[in-house]
Amino acid sequence: MNKILVPVDFSELSEYALQVAATLAKRHNAEIVVLHMIGLSEAEFSKDELQEYAEASYYMGLAKKRFDIFLNRPWLKDIKISKTVQNYKIFSEIDKVAKENGVNLIVMGSQGTGRRDTIFLGSNTEKVVRTSDIPVLVLKKRIKDFRLQKMVLGFDFETKSLQAYHKVLSFCALVQANLHLVYVNLPGMKYMSSHQMKSKVDTFFGLAYLGRNDSPPKPTYTCDYSVEKGIYNHAYEIGADAITVITNGRSGLAHILKGCIGQDIANRADLPVVTFKV
Repeated sequence: MNKILVPVDFSELSEYALQVAATLAKRHNAEIVVLHMIGLSEAEFSKDELQEYAEASYYMGLAKKRFDIFLNRPWLKDIKISKTVQNYKIFSEIDKVAKENGVNLIVMGSQGTGRRDTIFLGSNTEKVVRTSDIPVLVLKKRIKDFRLQKMVLGFDFETKSLQAYHKVLSFCALVQANLHLVYVNLPGMKYMSSHQMKSKVDTFFGLAYLGRNDSPPKPTYTCDYSVEKGIYNHAYEIGADAITVITNGRSGLAHILKGCIGQDIANRADLPVVTFKV
């Protein structure tokens, strides 16, 4: 991994994200690109608004100065850091900045509901997740000594998911993480016997590993009342570092990012989430 992008608004949440990025950067000898968006555009100002535009330019310069204070952290020592300030607040632009800088991973926080003094509300984080072709690591709290070694992926083992699976595999190899696959068997019409599940998985692996030298991980089969519950329960059982989520860029992820996955486990749904758009 060469570069990690961290969008910041100088809040506590962005500090959490930056600290996790620093841990990963040290482990992989990577550079951190910190991005601040101030929501300004020259097109928004007419000739009669020169004073307002001058003030906007002032705030642009002020943001750059705030970087010096915000980045003055002992845990950032010996890490290469690039700073960029953009005069827009369109969250899809984060993917553009990431691609321009050759970034491998975006790290950001998600507040969910409650506070309104940060850009990292669940809805804003979701906009990044939906538009980013680059994996996004989403955090909900401070994590000390973060490690990305165990990643849990709740998977359907459908052949249409081959591209997504290979994308996750490539990322795991990049960050040297172990992928733990879990198939959640649901009650009702979708329920499958042990033989049916194994047959489905074997068919998928036969295609996914055709011509490859590596072997597939051994999947875990679990029964639960929803896919979300099954994934979270398994993740906590094995002490996972993060949960992996695949999105097509259209489906909402609010139930994952905000933890609204059932009252019985909502209070525990605070594991980091790594998202992949396909």
